[in-house]
Amino acid sequence: MASTLKVAELFGPTFQGEGPSLGRHATFVRLSGCNLACSWCDTPWTWQWQSYDRAAEQTVMTVEAVLAWARDRADLVVVTGGEPLLQAEPLTELTTKLLATGASVEIETNGTVVPPDALLAGQVTFNVSPKLANAGMPDRRRVRGQALRTLAASGHARFKFVVTGAADLDEIEVLQEEYDLDDVWVMPEATTSGRLLRLLRELADPVVERGWNLAPRLHVLLWEDARAR
Repeated sequence: MASTLKVAELFGPTFQGEGPSLGRHATFVRLSGCNLACSWCDTPWTWQWQSYDRAAEQTVMTVEAVLAWARDRADLVVVTGGEPLLQAEPLTELTTKLLATGASVEIETNGTVVPPDALLAGQVTFNVSPKLANAGMPDRRRVRGQALRTLAASGHARFKFVVTGAADLDEIEVLQEEYDLDDVWVMPEATTSGRLLRLLRELADPVVERGWNLAPRLHVLLWEDARAR
């Protein structure tokens, strides 16, 4: 029986809008379903079934169909969500086959799910975004030590934190020290270019002082909160 994935949307080519690969020509595979419920989530149609029609927003596709769609569209394929690692087995199959085509693959994850060994052993890059208190959930739900330590030890992870202001940076520092997180990136929580620029200016100096990296959300600067861009 063919392996399948629950897919929210496929889009691109476009640009990777966040983190170390900012600006790279990329295509996106957005998977459906999430184990968190961030108050500021900008993709609620992937999980918030009280407000969105699951039948309209979610499509079950075979791994081969997703692969056929993504093949040769861009050198970088970004698998995002929702939380992609909730579908770890078919995700591993997809990424293995994408890598075999010569594509680079990045997986966006909230850092609460331990990836399977087969996925860790590949050349996938993990863009890990642990959620801070500003996401509106208790830390026991959004911070999972085993998953963070496993990802940090993989050598293929960078850690991207969504912040609402400079006061959030102390919380990142605590997580960095406790879980030995390298390659820290700070990104403003914003769905409009005006708020994004204001927060970038607020964050720039304190982020520099901590020796971290700061990235905008390129898609917000270009297209505000337009979907599938």
